[in-house]
Amino acid sequence: MVKQASPPRAGAHGPAALLPPATRPQIVRSRTHEALDTLLVVMPESAGRESLAALPDGARWQALHARERPRAAAVRSTVLTNPRQTLGVLGFLPDAPSRFEQLQLAGRMLKVTAERAPQTVGLVALGSSEHAAAALEALLAATLAEGFALPSFKSAADAPPTLRRIVLPHTPRIDTRQASASAAGTNLARWLTALPPNMLDSSGFHSILRRLARRHGLRMSWLGEGALRRLGANAFLAVAAGNAHPTAGIARLSYRPARRQRGAPDLALIGKGIVFDTGGVNLKPHRSMLEMHTDMGGSAVALATLIALAELRAPIAADAWLAISENSIGPRAYRPQEVVRAANGVTIQVVHTDAEGRMALADTLALAARTRPRLMLDFATLTGACVHALTERMSGVFTNRPALDERLLAAGRASGERVWPFPCEADFDTDLESKVADVLQCAVDGKGDHILAARFLGRFVPREIPWAHVDLSAATRTGGLGHVNTEITGFGVRLALELLLRQNVWDALEKRS
Repeated sequence: MVKQASPPRAGAHGPAALLPPATRPQIVRSRTHEALDTLLVVMPESAGRESLAALPDGARWQALHARERPRAAAVRSTVLTNPRQTLGVLGFLPDAPSRFEQLQLAGRMLKVTAERAPQTVGLVALGSSEHAAAALEALLAATLAEGFALPSFKSAADAPPTLRRIVLPHTPRIDTRQASASAAGTNLARWLTALPPNMLDSSGFHSILRRLARRHGLRMSWLGEGALRRLGANAFLAVAAGNAHPTAGIARLSYRPARRQRGAPDLALIGKGIVFDTGGVNLKPHRSMLEMHTDMGGSAVALATLIALAELRAPIAADAWLAISENSIGPRAYRPQEVVRAANGVTIQVVHTDAEGRMALADTLALAARTRPRLMLDFATLTGACVHALTERMSGVFTNRPALDERLLAAGRASGERVWPFPCEADFDTDLESKVADVLQCAVDGKGDHILAARFLGRFVPREIPWAHVDLSAATRTGGLGHVNTEITGFGVRLALELLLRQNVWDALEKRS
């Protein structure tokens, strides 16, 4: 009898090959624009063309402005008359733009530069100091997104972007350190989410996490299936049961600022990491299954946020808990009407095996809660219902504290990654009442499934711990979103950093009992 070889795992390419380049474009400040391949200028639609006079080849910019009446969101381009033939791109904003409008315009402007693949890009924002600073940061975010190549495995690979240098003016001043960390985090989330499922399988993800932990000075532990069985994490293990190989697990990565090596963490970031979702016994149809390698986007956002906090040396003791598994079909796959007991003792009646995300997250939330963090924040591509409610332009948020709703809304507006809070009242629980267990996994019909999923997850978070759930309906969008021009958006990293570092979320939390 011929022994069958094991299928190739992610290690065939090696974890190093599955990580994005560690190098980033250099960001400098300079008054000269002579050595630029591209110069991008954004200005209010009401500003006169005389404000362009100070730019190199000012007459050319003024002629570009005068081509037709300026209108918000319009983008125009020209070639300057210098020896380098710099591409000039001019974009117009409304006089009081939202953060999303600034990012969206910046993304459109960067599309114009794509064919040139510039090595050196200059950015200028005109107008009032407050709006100009925000517009300049939006241009920087868009430039860093456009200059980042998603993974490609073509035999004759396309030439990668060659962006090496970004030149900013001396005014207005922006926080380039946070902007760079935020962009790198968003790009990491995009990269991981784009990887094919035969490369970023559970074992491949595990190996990548080990390398990232070493690169960024994070502690890491891995709860494999045996350890999870001992912990009673049977909801997670039900999802993993159908996998061909016992490589699923829950990863915990930890960042601790200086002098905060002990004690409970301030923050637990939790991410759904279903590396491929067939739907299990309740098998998905072809079109619904086609993009299910992106179902681990929540884990990518949680991981990238933790790494950005570490890079910024934020004064926040933080953990990332990543629920990593496939949801496969097989003879041992879990089935509707099974009853399983989660790590916190709650029994669950299974209704639909394609509601696997909430099963995997249930145990992950329960285990993270044992560390008694001040705040729990989870990210998941959890429900189609949230996409139907909001489209892919925003993501839904659910919390157990009204003050968190307010801070998340503010963080969405300020970051340009917009969110909308949904009701999460207790009376929704009547739709999840089970005759044989503590809770139904989901309702039989799909009405309000995003709300019911949040109510289900709340059963695994102690009431005394403030918690927010982000249903990532904006994780992917055809044509991109905001400043990101690819279908995979990396949505969530900018939002989380804004919430944690600038929105005084810690002041809004109720005192721990």
